[in-house]
Amino acid sequence: MSQVSSIVEQVERVIDGKSAAVETALVVLLAEGHLLIEDVPGVGKTVLAKAMARTLGCSVSRIQFTPDLLPSDVTGVAVYEQQSGEFVFKPGAVFANVVIGDEINRASPKTQSALLESMEERHVTVDGTTHQLATPFAVIATQNPVEMEGTFPLPEAQLDRFMARISMGYPDEGAELSMLRDRDGGDPLDAIAPVTSVEGMRAMIASARAVHASPAVEQYGVSLVRATRTDPDVRLGASPRAALHLLRAAKSRAYVHGREFVLPDDLVALSGPVLAHRIATHRGSGEDAVARVLEATPVPSGARHQP
Repeated sequence: MSQVSSIVEQVERVIDGKSAAVETALVVLLAEGHLLIEDVPGVGKTVLAKAMARTLGCSVSRIQFTPDLLPSDVTGVAVYEQQSGEFVFKPGAVFANVVIGDEINRASPKTQSALLESMEERHVTVDGTTHQLATPFAVIATQNPVEMEGTFPLPEAQLDRFMARISMGYPDEGAELSMLRDRDGGDPLDAIAPVTSVEGMRAMIASARAVHASPAVEQYGVSLVRATRTDPDVRLGASPRAALHLLRAAKSRAYVHGREFVLPDDLVALSGPVLAHRIATHRGSGEDAVARVLEATPVPSGARHQP
């Protein structure tokens, strides 16, 4: 069994009936992206984040975002030590391979923005000194819908840092019954064992990056992103960063499916998770806009042919 299959199998031991969400989460991590899991409380957002992190054998930290959380709690702070007479940097929770940001939209916008530099630049700057983050580095953040009490909507600049946004949804009846039985005797997360290591993750990331994308496939991805900017119901279309994230995620999905080349189907499957949260509309949702774009954008000739 490949490492990819082993990771998926381990995570699905605690996440019943959510194969698409598990696959997308793994795709994002292997594409060196950040994942936003948005849904109502109690559907397994944090469990998915914890399960995925545990299988990877990397360093993990968890930040519980609350209204009183400070930016320095995230990034770290320089502390004066009397013995040495110097300021010493004390790393914050962001210094880990996988950072789980729980209920990120319950913190103030100032604290939310503390993640901006680390998510994009892979480093943080405190008191004029830059500190590099670990590699690989990924943020898996959860948030409740913005219409719920006690939430601060994430600004467009921060949403654009997330490669993909997914929703868990309620489990079907069979999965919910299975959950009741499996969790009656303890926490199933305790049974998850690491499948790989930091070095293994780096190797899988490199393999995913090496997947071939033909010029026709690249053109199709760019056409999808550009089409979001001309939709009459869209106020703000997807950014150029979205095109880069879409192609990287498509390569990662092809790798997860055991292919050495990207198909248009990879772009189609990921267009919703990668593009919808970046789109601001006059009416309707980002998902509606993506559906219209997919229907109206033809697949370029040659994009379906293998290299």
